[in-house]
Amino acid sequence: QVQLVESGGGLVQSGASLRLSCAASGRTFSNYALAWFRQAPGKEREFVAVINWSTGSAYYADSVKGRFTISRDNAKNTVYLQMNSLKPEDTAVYYCAADPVFTVKLMRIRARYDYWGQGTQVTVSS
Repeated sequence: QVQLVESGGGLVQSGASLRLSCAASGRTFSNYALAWFRQAPGKEREFVAVINWSTGSAYYADSVKGRFTISRDNAKNTVYLQMNSLKPEDTAVYYCAADPVFTVKLMRIRARYDYWGQGTQVTVSS
């Protein structure tokens, strides 16, 4: 089992920055995917970003590309999502998720991820 705990959400104004953290514990894998998804009220949970834990290769949804950066700290078993230039449309509950095997073609699919955190709320005011 892998446990994921998100933190760092909050209420900010448009243009502000937040840094989300996701701490992983329990069983981990050398080449797994650590992803961020988000879900706004009444909307589907959508892919935000993913990182290959081993290589550090990162991929982003078009909506956040250039504004968000995903990174990891192996020593801390933690993945981060640095969010800059936040917009009201970024408002959502943000979840981290883990897939034991990183697969480029499937990295955006929710069903691929076996483990999920509890979510952290990000609210961006106009």
